[in-house]
Amino acid sequence: MAHPSFSQGQATVINVVALSVIALTVIVGLSSGSEEEASSVETTATEVASSTSGQISTERIIAADAAPGDWLAYGRDYKEQRFSPLTQINKDTIGALEVAWTADMYTTRGLEASPIVADGVMYMTGSWSVVYAVDAKTGEEIWSYDPEVPGAWARKACCDVVNRGVAVYDGAVYVASLDGYLIALNAENGEVIWRVNTIIDRSRAYTITAAPRVANGRVFIGNGGGEFGVRGYVTAYNAKTGEQDWRFYTVPGDPSKPFEHPEMEEAAATWKGGEWWKIGGGGTVWNSIVYDPDTDTVFLGVGNGSPWTRSIRSPGGGDNLFLSSIVALDPNTGRKKWHYQTTPGDTWDYTAVQDMMLADIEVDGKMRKVIMQAPKNGFFYVLDRATGELLRANPYVTVNWASHVDMETGRPVELADRDFNTSGKSAWILPGPLGGHNWQAMSYNPDTGLIYIPAMESPLVFDVDHDFKVTGRYKYFEGGWNTGVEFGRLLEIMAEHPDLPPAKGYITGKTHWIKEHGTHWNGGTLSTAAGLVFQGNGDGFLVAYDAATGAEVWKVNTYTSIIAPPVTYMIDGEQYVAIQVGSGGAALLTEGDAAAPASAKYGNFGRMLSFKLNGGGSIEEPEHWAREIPEPPVLNASAEQIDRGMEKYGEVCAFCHGIGVYGGSALPDLRKMSEQTHRMFNEIVLEGILEDRGMTSFADRFNEKDVEDVYAFINFRSWQDYELQEAAKKAN
Repeated sequence: MAHPSFSQGQATVINVVALSVIALTVIVGLSSGSEEEASSVETTATEVASSTSGQISTERIIAADAAPGDWLAYGRDYKEQRFSPLTQINKDTIGALEVAWTADMYTTRGLEASPIVADGVMYMTGSWSVVYAVDAKTGEEIWSYDPEVPGAWARKACCDVVNRGVAVYDGAVYVASLDGYLIALNAENGEVIWRVNTIIDRSRAYTITAAPRVANGRVFIGNGGGEFGVRGYVTAYNAKTGEQDWRFYTVPGDPSKPFEHPEMEEAAATWKGGEWWKIGGGGTVWNSIVYDPDTDTVFLGVGNGSPWTRSIRSPGGGDNLFLSSIVALDPNTGRKKWHYQTTPGDTWDYTAVQDMMLADIEVDGKMRKVIMQAPKNGFFYVLDRATGELLRANPYVTVNWASHVDMETGRPVELADRDFNTSGKSAWILPGPLGGHNWQAMSYNPDTGLIYIPAMESPLVFDVDHDFKVTGRYKYFEGGWNTGVEFGRLLEIMAEHPDLPPAKGYITGKTHWIKEHGTHWNGGTLSTAAGLVFQGNGDGFLVAYDAATGAEVWKVNTYTSIIAPPVTYMIDGEQYVAIQVGSGGAALLTEGDAAAPASAKYGNFGRMLSFKLNGGGSIEEPEHWAREIPEPPVLNASAEQIDRGMEKYGEVCAFCHGIGVYGGSALPDLRKMSEQTHRMFNEIVLEGILEDRGMTSFADRFNEKDVEDVYAFINFRSWQDYELQEAAKKAN
């Protein structure tokens, strides 16, 4: 079991998991804000989309197999199986797979995008929501568009300034920017057609990192910010005009006000006590939205509560709908068809926003149209997508918060000894808040009947916020992290748990094969009809596995850690495999260099790499970074000051710079500050002199004494690791 960022143990992770869908074993049996503001549309002189480029329609995506050389939607088609019929690159030919071209993404921040490829053009995003259109055969840039997201917005983003891609439809390219705008671009030249504000209350820390989805003339988009005190919703916009068609809220607002739609009255009955609406409630749909043309349904994957801890958010109990749920909506009206809640009353950050995919498979001797998901909570779910009936629910990683899912009720059977909410005691939980599976794409091969999941095991020691336990009052920080979980004293609490499990790599449940990686934070998967599974990893390798056995059949060292998923396409009779390289995202919350060792060693310089047979190119090993910890300044600080600094650091700084001050590949490692940074520490933190790089002022959270204490803690940690580093040199 890995313990990223929340412990100092070495992470050993299970990645990839091949999970048999058909053979899964049955365990038991069967806010308010200005709506006008959020709906206003800005248009420019470019009033119509391109008549020649990006001509993707609903019908074309449905019939994607008729043109297998294209990658028309986020998961290739509406099924989102990330399965390609292409077979030119196969086990016999893959030895000749070489670099065809590379494109600089001009960033050292996280890259998570899944590109769209149609008619010889690749459309993709980089960090800060920048859009690129390139020649998919050569990598030559055709156009780019920068939405010019303010640098200060980085502070509002949970997990880096990432973006997962665009949608392309009817000659337009749709991107959702980090600062909450949905933008339609002309696919031919990148000029803005329209731009709409999707945020209902811009005083709250809403963000968007997801790729929009498009079907039947509508663009669907959610938002992020659950940890920052926002209220979740999904909005459908007219693809031509940008006008709002409907909005579905995923958690109830102020109960003294009218319900926005009937589902909110249903949900409000499951929130008991507390004033969750004042701190958002959460339930953001920050990743997966899937459209099903067979049932004419749009499925939403809903996120965690805000704050995480239910005893603060909803002290009277309740399931807190629609947190951590799959919600099926009528795409024409936005009304609910059905819902299934994976984690009722979630208190562990067990989002259900992870990739959902559609398939027609045989279950118990009957062909069923199913939706499948491996959410954070560690159980793999198969549901009938027309009715919401639960068909299968089995663990795909180690789970210690629940014994199983009761197939009669559909509810997990929670284990009392892990209930930190009511026991008054801390407890280590698996999966931790990074999940057994996060946003990284999984794939499905209908020929093998296997799901390929980038899985991990990383426990966290949970405890209710210390101040709340002492005073009974929760202090909400507007625009800051609000988890309700004790992070300020986390290192102390961890020391109280000698039973925190060591790193292990295994899968429980009905699995077919497992491959371990050296890191826990790795990329998504791609499967092909040639019997191959591709995945990039934190060690910097793009690897191809035998889909049936898991045997490694090919790999290449990119010398950059990878979290994005690969795609494959064909142009002029040649098949390509393309992937973005460059780590970041939630790896910022983990143990720094160990989460992305390739980027830590060589630099996190983002690129798009495209490979083909006999491509003729190669990747040369770059020079190593000088990554040693320099000797820190001498600082006389008391133990009390260091303890206060540790608590303040854990509450505010750790979510980007790591609990153990590890830094990482995408953000500065504070143990390795330069002399100038040491001198300017106060100006950076309090005055925001590096705001253009995303490091805005924290004067709203810290006074000068707080900054002195935080600096003392960072310096203390730097000395600890510096001395270990120097001792290791002498030993060698």
